Amino acid sequence: MWLTSRCASDFASLEIAAQRAGTALACPFASSAEFEAANIAAKRAAGVYGPKRHRRQALRAAIAVAMLILLFTVLS
Repeated sequence: MWLTSRCASDFASLEIAAQRAGTALACPFASSAEFEAANIAAKRAAGVYGPKRHRRQALRAAIAVAMLILLFTVLS
């Protein structure tokens, strides 16, 4: 009795695992290039790319303006 109920539950667990494995292998992307494009788009939306570059450019511009102001005040 115990052996048959355990065997039935093991079989049910195996069947559920097989169904999950079949759905886990499905991929919504047609190619790796499509996957990479979606990955980069998701990272851009999350803010991974871009803001640091803009901050660096703004910092460089602010330093250049400060140096010009200092140069003109020293020469005046």
